[in-house]
Amino acid sequence: MARYKGSLCRLCRRESLKLFLKGDRCYSDKCAFERKGYAPGEHGQARERRKKYSDYGVQLREKQKLKRMFGLLEKQFRGYYVKADRQKGVTGTNLLVLLERRLDNIIFRMGFASSKGEARQLVRHNHFLVNGGKVNIPSYLIKSGDEVQVREKSRKMARILDSMETVARRGVPQWLELDKDNFKGIVKMFPTREELTMPIQEQLVVELYSK
Repeated sequence: MARYKGSLCRLCRRESLKLFLKGDRCYSDKCAFERKGYAPGEHGQARERRKKYSDYGVQLREKQKLKRMFGLLEKQFRGYYVKADRQKGVTGTNLLVLLERRLDNIIFRMGFASSKGEARQLVRHNHFLVNGGKVNIPSYLIKSGDEVQVREKSRKMARILDSMETVARRGVPQWLELDKDNFKGIVKMFPTREELTMPIQEQLVVELYSK
C-alpha cells in the first residue's frame, strides 16, 4: 500500500501548524516546527512573508492539513469524503467522525502509541484485539461499544509502556474509556463536533470537493 515516506516535520512546517506526527519529539526542543516555524525549502522564509492564498488555496490547504493529520493519501481520503457525503447529517462532521473511528487513531487516542504512525505500525504487526478478535487493518472502523485491547504477548513492549506513561500529557477524550491496568479501552460513543478539538474548518474541505 502506498504511503508518504518523506520528512514528517516538513508537513507541519508546510501547513504552519504542529500536527504532532512524531510523538514525544513534538513536545521537545528538537521539534523542527518550533526551531523553524516557516515553510520548508530554500525560499521558505520569503514565501512565508508574502503568503496570500486564493479561496481555492485556502480550501486546499485545509484539506491537506486534515489529510496529513491522519496520514492518508488522496485516494483514501477522498473515499472517506464520499462515504461521509452519503451519510445523514452534516457532511463535514461525518467526515471527521469517520476519521476518528479508524483503529490506528483510536489506539493513539487511548495512549497505546505515541503517534498515529506508530499506532498504524503496531496494528499491522498484530499487537491489538478488537472485541477479543485479532485485527491488523489500521483503517478498520471502530463501532460504538467496541473494546480495543493490547494482546497479552505485547503488554511488555517498551513502545507501548512508554506511550502509556505519557498519555496524561495528551489526555484521553471523554468519548473513550481507558483501563490502563488491563491494557484496554472502550469506545463509549462517537464524538460530537464540540469534542473534536482539532483546528480544522471542515466546511472548507466539503466546499473543495463539492466543486
